[in-house]
Amino acid sequence: MPELPEVETVRRGLQPAMEGAQIQDVELRRPNLRFPFPHNFAKRLAGRQIVALGRRAKYLLVHLDTADVVLCHLGMSGSFRIAYQDEETTPGTFHHERSKAEKHDHAIFHLTAVGGRQLRVVYNDPRRFGFMLLHEGGALDSHPLLAGLGVEPTGNMLDGVLLADLLRGRRAPLKTALMDQRLIAGLGNIYVCEALWRARLSPLRSAETVARKAGASERSQRLAEAIRTVIAEAIAAGGSSLRDYVQTDGSLGYFQHRFNVYDRDGEACRREECGGTVQRIVQGGRSTFYCPACQR
Repeated sequence: MPELPEVETVRRGLQPAMEGAQIQDVELRRPNLRFPFPHNFAKRLAGRQIVALGRRAKYLLVHLDTADVVLCHLGMSGSFRIAYQDEETTPGTFHHERSKAEKHDHAIFHLTAVGGRQLRVVYNDPRRFGFMLLHEGGALDSHPLLAGLGVEPTGNMLDGVLLADLLRGRRAPLKTALMDQRLIAGLGNIYVCEALWRARLSPLRSAETVARKAGASERSQRLAEAIRTVIAEAIAAGGSSLRDYVQTDGSLGYFQHRFNVYDRDGEACRREECGGTVQRIVQGGRSTFYCPACQR
């Protein structure tokens, strides 16, 4: 499933084409994805202007001139293509190429961009685990899918003090706690594995051991910095080229070539002084990759 950096890459890829554009029509080729499309979805969007594209955690947010917001989630295999008259691009990046088969094109936004150029933004989703919902005005944080989300792992808000406060008293394994979206929004399996390696912390240790006393600890500061850094580097690289993911311009991201532990089971740890071997274990039904020699 695409994680925060991949969704942010998609947002940045779609932004130049969609922001300021007017929606002429929305073509729905089926009544539902993971959930049914909202009632009169196409009719309610026709004629509206897209004023901004945002993101919250792993949700893509399309802000309209009515103050309504379309919430999009890519699910396991969803992607967007930008199609002009004689060219197509696909924002985002996945390990295996995203589908462009027309039979999986489920929603097509016909737009007039700023300057009058006609284009289509096509949502393709072979597995149909993605969805589009419509939030009608009001505070966006009141939407049930967004109301309980924690802090974003970007910028300086997530620091050692805040991370210590979030983890204090939590006895769950550290990796499990970091993937709790109520604490930190948008962190997923890949980037948690990578951040823990950078911070030299075992995914198996109890989360509360990162900060048992008030204020930041050396561990919480290391981990907060590692999380922010790995997310920022992945966004800058255009995502991780994970299975089924491609950028809006059709190119691939290359952060996967920087993986230090993820999907490297049995390989040597890349920390020069370590000499350990990356291992794979299962936590909460998800694969965890770490080096038991240097992650304690």
